[in-house]
Amino acid sequence: MPDTNNPSDATAVLAVRNLTKIYANGSERLTVLDDVTFSIQPTETCAIVGPSGSGKTTLLGLCAGLDRETSGSVAIDGVDLRPLNEDARARLRNERTGFVFQSFHLLPNLTAIENVMLPLELHGRTNVQSAARELLDRVGLGDRTDHYPSQLSGGEQQRVAIARSFINQPRVLFADEPTGNLDNETAKHVIDLVFALNREHQTALVLVTHDLDLASRTGRVLRLKKGKLIEDQRMTAGQ
Repeated sequence: MPDTNNPSDATAVLAVRNLTKIYANGSERLTVLDDVTFSIQPTETCAIVGPSGSGKTTLLGLCAGLDRETSGSVAIDGVDLRPLNEDARARLRNERTGFVFQSFHLLPNLTAIENVMLPLELHGRTNVQSAARELLDRVGLGDRTDHYPSQLSGGEQQRVAIARSFINQPRVLFADEPTGNLDNETAKHVIDLVFALNREHQTALVLVTHDLDLASRTGRVLRLKKGKLIEDQRMTAGQ
């Protein structure tokens, strides 16, 4: 990985090949993902859609190196995840990916700016406060930098999470139902921010969503059904 005979793999920020995930429970085996293959190019935006139980979140977790596949392979920015131990996977995620989740995942004992700075501090960087403050300004929270998550609304917490996801200049941003806990108006504002920052930072976006209107804003839609990739649709309009 990547497959040098496949030009799309050679330039891909995310290359997924024959990815399969099987869970075993005693003598029973449940195939959650079944031989899924695709690749994502730099700056490409992609939505993963499908009914509940189709394998969307499992696929995203495998792509991000949060779980291990039963067979097949995933490469992020040309780095094959298979031989990496958990520490190496964590370093790769911290250096080259960003995450936005439905439930925000902010640390409650850190302020907004401390939450945003955290990925760079974990990477050993110092003097990162100005970069974090700039991102919080960009998402409209320049006056909330010293507030704790409990002092912020759901939409504000998600905007902090978005700022945090871009602090390390990721090559690919993974988003799992990022508006699932937000009202419609707040959700639209949050998604507009994600797409705007994605363009500004030239980041690829892989988005899991039930919202087909949101999916239609991306440049490509991957449709899963019962763990299989049944459709790979290029959108003409994109964002």
